[in-house]
Amino acid sequence: MDPQYSAQDIVRCDLCETPVPPMCCDICHINLCIACVGVHLSDRSKEHKVVPFEERGSTINYPKCQKHPPKICELHCKHCNIPICASCVSSGDHEHHKKVDILTILTSKKELIKKDLQELKKLIRPKFQQAASEIPAQKTGVKQHSLKLTAALNKQGEALHKEINSLIQRKQSEIEEMDEQHLAAITTQEDVINKTLHEIKQVILDLQNLLDSDDVCLVSEYTSRNGEFRSLPAQFQVTLPTFSPQEINREQLYQQLGSLSPLLITYPPTDEATRTTEEHGGLKKTPGAVSSPPARPLSDKTLSDKPHILTDIQTEFGGFGNQLYNVSCLSDEEIWTCGGNKIMKLYNLKGELLKSVTTKSGNMPSDIAVTRSGGLVYADWDRSINLVSGTQKQTLIILLGWRPLRLCSTSSGDLLVIMTSNDGKQTKVVRYSGSTEKQTIQQDDQGKPLFYSSGGYLSENRNSDICVADLGARAVVVVSAAGKLRFRYTGPPSTPRESFRPYGITTDSQANILTSDNYHRIHIIDQDGLFLRFLHNCGLQNPQGLCVDSQDDLFVAEYITGKVKKLQYYK
Repeated sequence: MDPQYSAQDIVRCDLCETPVPPMCCDICHINLCIACVGVHLSDRSKEHKVVPFEERGSTINYPKCQKHPPKICELHCKHCNIPICASCVSSGDHEHHKKVDILTILTSKKELIKKDLQELKKLIRPKFQQAASEIPAQKTGVKQHSLKLTAALNKQGEALHKEINSLIQRKQSEIEEMDEQHLAAITTQEDVINKTLHEIKQVILDLQNLLDSDDVCLVSEYTSRNGEFRSLPAQFQVTLPTFSPQEINREQLYQQLGSLSPLLITYPPTDEATRTTEEHGGLKKTPGAVSSPPARPLSDKTLSDKPHILTDIQTEFGGFGNQLYNVSCLSDEEIWTCGGNKIMKLYNLKGELLKSVTTKSGNMPSDIAVTRSGGLVYADWDRSINLVSGTQKQTLIILLGWRPLRLCSTSSGDLLVIMTSNDGKQTKVVRYSGSTEKQTIQQDDQGKPLFYSSGGYLSENRNSDICVADLGARAVVVVSAAGKLRFRYTGPPSTPRESFRPYGITTDSQANILTSDNYHRIHIIDQDGLFLRFLHNCGLQNPQGLCVDSQDDLFVAEYITGKVKKLQYYK
């Protein structure tokens, strides 16, 4: 034994603790005294190779010492957690450090590997196999639930058809009742005329008899009755009924059909949800802020390192006084736009103007949104919210004491409206189902305002979070569907807060949030407020309103140029 080894470094038999054992098993990696060799070999459940201690490791690939090549390392310093050779020990660098035979480390690691292997085989793999075996049933369950929803929808459709048929029958009964009244009046008139005709016929007979008579007295008594018959009996006046069909309001009919609650997929909390402000790149967690269930993405997509413009559409907006404010997708091929005048315009991707709609009041709309059924909703400065369906304009909501500014149509068919009080001191988000107010979001759990300015837009995320670009607070404010504050994003750490001016906002299929600021770039953050990257240096100028189509291509309304640019930002 090397005289430099301390007493605690003495090698001992692994079975009986006899010091300086002369033998070892090179396969089991244990040291053996002479007395224990036979005991060890008696275990025939595995192979053994007992060799003299000095020949140990003949089947082991010992590591070479990095500090004293080409010596091999037969010890392991537990303090430094590195393999060491005899020269490392004699140098004094590892004095007072606990050292163990490197084969002991090998043995303990193999025991750990064996334990992990057993756990993987007996516990972990069966658990995942069980989970995998349940997936087909879950998929079948989706189809079965979909069939239930479809059956309920068809039942409601049948009920609506039945109700419509009942209403038609009711109208038909009204028509038949009016027919009866009209026919009764005609019959009465007929009776009067027939009675008079009978009298006229009798008078004619009497006059014929008088002409043939020579009775002077009888003829001299004749008095004419023609004056009674010169005028027809009084004729009744009738105004025939007409039927004026009402234009079918698809949006109202869609609302009457019923509503689907959003699909909520709740995952267990992850460590990422509790990251610090620095880790989240500008995410401001607030006491009492809540977590929101993550949205399951439609597919795994990767953000592109080089986003590029697919389409460049020049609208009739543009220039100071007629700026372009917002854009909303009617489909992947058609977009509604609004700006600094009273006309809202529909374009296709070729830049062709398909339709123009003027506001009822003649005011400039403060925002537009496309409903799930394809209708156009706009907010008017006269405190009204209006629906455009076909050629008809219908006022859905008129506010008192508040002014609607921004709109968002949700996955459930509801309408989210940002509004401000008449004095401009209060801001809130209100959820409407049709014209019925369902929810008001204005203050946090401490009674403090959630929103400070309604200059920016809003959007609903796939996990039902409500995302507001709060221009006055210079933050993106995200609240849950229940109206509880989740976080405030004020830009990545490298961005001074005073330079962050969020304006347009939208969300995509991956539950990522995109917001434009007035510094020629767009921020992309995830659903928990983690900054992912900028969209810039790709030909955008003053990006304002944003919307995303079904393919996750981004439409950007440029404030000054009046252009709408379609941008691909996923690979």
